[in-house]
Amino acid sequence: MQVYFIHIFNGSRFLKSATLSPIKAVDLIRNEQVQAIIGPPTSAEAAFVSNLGNSSHVPILSSSATSPDLSPSQTPFFVRTAANDSFQAAPVAAILAAFRWHAAAVVYEDSPYGSGILPALADALQGVGARVMERAALPRDADDAAIDAVLYRFMAMPTRVFLVHMNLFTAARLFQRARNAGMMTEDYAWIASDGVGSVVDALGADDVSAMEGVVSLRPYVAMTSQVRNFSARFRARLRRVSPSADVYDHDPTVSMLWSYDTAWAVAAAVEAAGVSSPAFQTPRRGITAATDLDRIGVSATGAALLEAVRETRFHGLAGDFRLLDGQLQPPAYEVVNVVGRGARRVGFWTPEAGITQTLGADAARGLKRSIIWPGDETSPPKGWVVSPNGQKLRVYVPVKRGFKEFVGVQRDSPNGTANITGYCIEVFDAVISKFMPYPVSYQYVPYDDSSESYDELVSQVAQQKADVVVGDVTITASRMAEVDFSMPFTDSGWSMVVVVRAETSTSMWIFLRPLTTSLWLASLAFFCFTGFVVWAIEHRINPEFRGTPWQQFGLIFYFSFSTLVFSHKEKLESNLSRFVVIIWVFVVLILTSSYTASLTSMLTVQKLQPTVTDVRELQRSGASIGYQEGSFIKGSLLKMGFDESRLTTYKTAEDCADALSRGPGNGGVAAVFDEIPYLKLFLSQYCDGYAMVGPVYKTDGFGFVFPLGSPLTPDVSRAVLTLAERDEMAQIEKKWFGEPGACPGQQAAVGSSNLSFRSFGGLFLITGVVSGLMLVIYLATFVYRERGEVGNVVAEEEEEGGSAGSSSVRRLRAWLRHFDRKDLKCPTFKTWNEESVRDGSQTTRRWVDDTVRNGRGGANGAAPAAGEEEAVGMSPAFSISAGSEMINAGSSPASELGTSFEQRMQETSHSADVPHSHSVEMARSTAP
Repeated sequence: MQVYFIHIFNGSRFLKSATLSPIKAVDLIRNEQVQAIIGPPTSAEAAFVSNLGNSSHVPILSSSATSPDLSPSQTPFFVRTAANDSFQAAPVAAILAAFRWHAAAVVYEDSPYGSGILPALADALQGVGARVMERAALPRDADDAAIDAVLYRFMAMPTRVFLVHMNLFTAARLFQRARNAGMMTEDYAWIASDGVGSVVDALGADDVSAMEGVVSLRPYVAMTSQVRNFSARFRARLRRVSPSADVYDHDPTVSMLWSYDTAWAVAAAVEAAGVSSPAFQTPRRGITAATDLDRIGVSATGAALLEAVRETRFHGLAGDFRLLDGQLQPPAYEVVNVVGRGARRVGFWTPEAGITQTLGADAARGLKRSIIWPGDETSPPKGWVVSPNGQKLRVYVPVKRGFKEFVGVQRDSPNGTANITGYCIEVFDAVISKFMPYPVSYQYVPYDDSSESYDELVSQVAQQKADVVVGDVTITASRMAEVDFSMPFTDSGWSMVVVVRAETSTSMWIFLRPLTTSLWLASLAFFCFTGFVVWAIEHRINPEFRGTPWQQFGLIFYFSFSTLVFSHKEKLESNLSRFVVIIWVFVVLILTSSYTASLTSMLTVQKLQPTVTDVRELQRSGASIGYQEGSFIKGSLLKMGFDESRLTTYKTAEDCADALSRGPGNGGVAAVFDEIPYLKLFLSQYCDGYAMVGPVYKTDGFGFVFPLGSPLTPDVSRAVLTLAERDEMAQIEKKWFGEPGACPGQQAAVGSSNLSFRSFGGLFLITGVVSGLMLVIYLATFVYRERGEVGNVVAEEEEEGGSAGSSSVRRLRAWLRHFDRKDLKCPTFKTWNEESVRDGSQTTRRWVDDTVRNGRGGANGAAPAAGEEEAVGMSPAFSISAGSEMINAGSSPASELGTSFEQRMQETSHSADVPHSHSVEMARSTAP
């Protein structure tokens, strides 16, 4: 098998590559019929050779062409036995995130190798909250003037973090010129890709000295005994091959190890694929080839060899050789620091753990603290400078005509200087002087053209005329498209202020106002429900809950509503109904107390009601409304549908109060729209007669303005949060706005004091559950206890056939009739029956004795008259039957009484209808 190696190792101190020209590549494939090519050294050369190999089916393997632009998916016969440069973007971004650097400038080689990493690098930096501020490309043969031009342009930028991605020779020249320009000193941070870190040990002492403090990357290779043995053999053979060359006194680079593993992979693939000799399919005869490319044949064994290379697995010098998607996947990166004569390891990066000090699951996060930065600094630089040219920051402030408590500008006439004060100014001074981790020098510059619109003031930062804007500038989405804002330091949102007027309650229906309609209806429903539950439980056992249907219906309402004034006098017999009434009385107590308190407040406390409560009401009426000049609220009002001709501007709090007091009928306004901080300040100065009403429309409050990507923004935001968490912020607000809540009486007076159903929802829930539960318990007990008796009644009716309808309907009617009867087993009716029966039996017994006695006398004496005989013949029978029944009833136990006294008298009357002779015989048989 023929394999061509492009990489050669000579006796020089650096690893060099032989240039593979297009003509030479064509000659190798067409004439030599090579079956694989290893080692196009650059990405540009690999791009051409890979296309050539793709057309001829000859595998092309490279361990140094790392540009992401070379895609094995687009050229299947190209195999990258090295790490893709895009893999370095994540560890570079992790280094920036570890030191909280939010911006960087990128200088890269002007070649496919240099520019290929840029898309992946931009995405990785964005993922950690950083961004590329500037980028510059340098060709390989750039002279010193071109390099100096790039460096001086970077010096004029506020960022001091620079990312370098280029080959070693161009990078060495770049750092030499940076040292001459004074950019390898303190406050600078240089991060280099593995194009520097992997081969920095091969540089001379002067080049390494120029890189002092650079942090770089290189793929991690474990220094095993196999690697040490190879390194010794490599140096020994290099001396034999080129005795006159300089001594190669360092270990092989990672690229060398990758090249060695690539040769082993091809050899293993040849054996696995069974390739023995070249076999090319030449173009068909008769076809005229215009170029040498057209005369190249197609390898018959290339596809099998490529597949074998992709499937090859072994542990090589550089680690596990395993190709994924046609390229090598590195397990980890080393983070090295260029110090002294070479690179020193300061940490690792892995996809799973990120930046760690050592490898392993328990490794400490972050890099080692022993990093030496440019200028021999041991503490990491902050990564940017406030002012690159050393001048103070230009802090623009608005010039306001009113509300100078926020920002006030007073110019002294003698020297023209301005005295700038206010709440926003004091907050910014406290943030910068007390809570920033580094000193910041600045000066205030009044901006006179800010009264009409703050958008013009904000644009001064975007146009780089101002470095910062401090004032009552609201954070909006449209402004954030041009500039960055710090965290807000005031309340957010905007609303409206209207006039309030005193209200006196003279309505004859004021007694209905303490409760809302929903609460009135709910109370009525629960009154009826509670009365029904008590009636249902009591009416079978309590005489006071019986009567005609209308009487019982009226009793349900009377009993429940009598609890309203606790005047219910009905005696309850069941513990279930007693428990229901206990809970209900508690609810009534709270409800009546709350009603009384609310009604008293309405009758005695003067109410302040706003003249306008809804924005839609303003839109329908077409009344004039006001807003503060220079505010963004005008645009928001126009979007809401307000007519621009109805919008009126005001400048000061006095103008606002005057416009509101005059009203829309006298040239004033019906409402004023403004941001919450302004409205709070206005209400603190004008307590009486005004109130903030309506919805609060969300905004992000006031913030400090910075250029897009300014490194000051995150630090100032953290300082603002620190200040807000301390008492100093409250003291500043108190100084400029007075005590918070200056009009508590007004705020308490404005609004409605009606009691809603939600206020008593818990009480109604409790009484509803208790009443329903007691009713269910009673009905379940009733059904279980009376099921036998009702069943007998239904059976008798079915046997007689006297009832129409289905069986279910008959059972329902039987249950309802039985439910409406008295429960004679209860103690109340049982005691009354026994007393009635006892009294009636004694009377009847005396009457029966007299009758029997008279009957005997009549037999011995004269015969009675016909009328008398009939009376005597019927009365004794009735008396004896009734008397016998009463005697038996009186002698039986009280628990066996099944009917009332009246029912027994009716049964006795029925027995009087029997014949006279039978009655006489019964009387004789019962006579003693």
